[in-house]
Amino acid sequence: MTFKRLCVFCGARHGSKPAYAAAATALGRTLAERGIELVYGGGNVGLMGVVADGCMAAGGTVIGVIPEAMLEWEVGHQGLSRLEVVDSMHTRKARMAELSDGFIALPGGLGTFEELFEVLTWAQLGFHGKPIGLLDVDDYYAPLARMLANGVDEGFMKPENADLLLRSDDIDTLLGAMAQYRAPVRERRIKNEQQL
Repeated sequence: MTFKRLCVFCGARHGSKPAYAAAATALGRTLAERGIELVYGGGNVGLMGVVADGCMAAGGTVIGVIPEAMLEWEVGHQGLSRLEVVDSMHTRKARMAELSDGFIALPGGLGTFEELFEVLTWAQLGFHGKPIGLLDVDDYYAPLARMLANGVDEGFMKPENADLLLRSDDIDTLLGAMAQYRAPVRERRIKNEQQL
């Protein structure tokens, strides 16, 4: 699979470790060097601003999608290739997904988790077949991986649904896994447990 654009979800804060911002810069730069356009939430704060700046500094193309309310809070990045202003968070997420060939989550908070789990849910239901990756800086997402494994162990998830989430602490390894990803074929999305 060749990517024209990848969507990056990440925090509006820098986090407690310098490694987080370093990874965001490196990811932005790597996308630019590979000719992959960056799609993200359009902010100029936290890791959002860092990944965008890293991509732009390396000559890349960055498309931001931001709700009008957040633009009014003066967190919209004004130095992007393109900044799309939309009416709501729902529209923002739908537009980012529409523009992108895949998704990567850097460390982040509630917004990042919510965006990540929405695209995972869409993939589980077969609404898209795009790869979803975690750039797991300093094992930030190790507790999430354990939670997903527990969901499988406790019978709330199928193993193949947990496997929809690709995870690596290395950018090149993650991008390689995403390029090799093939969405599973789904015969039936949801089965009645009484029929199992």
